[in-house]
Amino acid sequence: MSAVASKLFQPIRVGTVQLAHRVVLAPMTRNRNTEDHVPTNLNLEYYTQRAATPGTLLITEATIVADKATGQKFIPGIWNDNQIQEWKKIVDAVHAKGSFIYCQLWALGRAAYPEVIEAKGFDYVSTSAIGLKDRAKAPRALTTEEVKEYVQLFGKAADNAVNGAGFDGIELHAANGYLIDTFLQDVSNERTDEYGGSIENRIRFADEIVDAVVKAVGQERSAIRLSPWNVWQEMGMKDPVPTFKTLVERINSKYPNFAYIHVVEPDAYGEGSVAEGVVRSNDFIDEIRLLKPVIHASGYDRASALKAAEKEGVLVGFARSFIGNPDLVVKLEKDTELVQPDYTKLFTQGPEGYIDYPSAEKIATAA
Repeated sequence: MSAVASKLFQPIRVGTVQLAHRVVLAPMTRNRNTEDHVPTNLNLEYYTQRAATPGTLLITEATIVADKATGQKFIPGIWNDNQIQEWKKIVDAVHAKGSFIYCQLWALGRAAYPEVIEAKGFDYVSTSAIGLKDRAKAPRALTTEEVKEYVQLFGKAADNAVNGAGFDGIELHAANGYLIDTFLQDVSNERTDEYGGSIENRIRFADEIVDAVVKAVGQERSAIRLSPWNVWQEMGMKDPVPTFKTLVERINSKYPNFAYIHVVEPDAYGEGSVAEGVVRSNDFIDEIRLLKPVIHASGYDRASALKAAEKEGVLVGFARSFIGNPDLVVKLEKDTELVQPDYTKLFTQGPEGYIDYPSAEKIATAA
């Protein structure tokens, strides 16, 4: 299939913005922020480089909603004025390039490092007192009152992002075994209150957070990322479809103009063990959305992205391909060879392996 004929390079409306194509910068933690969780000039340059093709949608690395929700160093936050101010510089730079940017909102839950969060004076908490094998201890289960407080923290962070820093919208990080995801999945949720047990109860936390962010910024600026088939961080339900189907149907029904659903493909972190007869596929989400925007992410190359984008409403998220190729959109369209990133520098704190990858134009000029 030629690039000209592919929907991957055709415009699509997402929320309040009109994109020029369907190649999306997917969120990816890179650990280039300060220890106080403030974005830096490195982040400014990184996002500006990847906004170079006008009409591109960028989704930020996961961004913490409150200090008590951290538990990892060098990740960004958006709960105080300093953070908001530095994010605004990034947003303004992306907009100056003619592109758009959503802020992914995050709380770590049991994926936090106990020694890091406790050094800040906060408890190590999560959905239930179920620990991860590589953590020094199990978390304390949040009280019902604390759960409700987290709902409000997400709403406030959304307000900070859109009405403070000027982001085009927010994406809730409800994937990959972090706090929201551990409420959704029965393997990590042993609660006996209104947030545990039945599917209705397990989706309640996510549902209430969606309500809170929509109230803060509007449904057209609200989105969510899900990973129904994820097995990373000791997740993985025998049949996730009923739970995630119920949540997506709820969002679709309540908020028909919800910006998008972002879904991680089934094999992103390896194959899990599912019940007999269960088919590992995200097609059910596309079917629920009824041609409304859905971003599919993880493991895509040019050929698979061209094919995926033929489905109406589908966009394709790229993370690692964007590392070494700040002009990825142009390279995909022209079928130019991609630069392979230096994976040893994924989570270092310097510019190397972060903002020093040249565009195809610069490579050609140097030659």
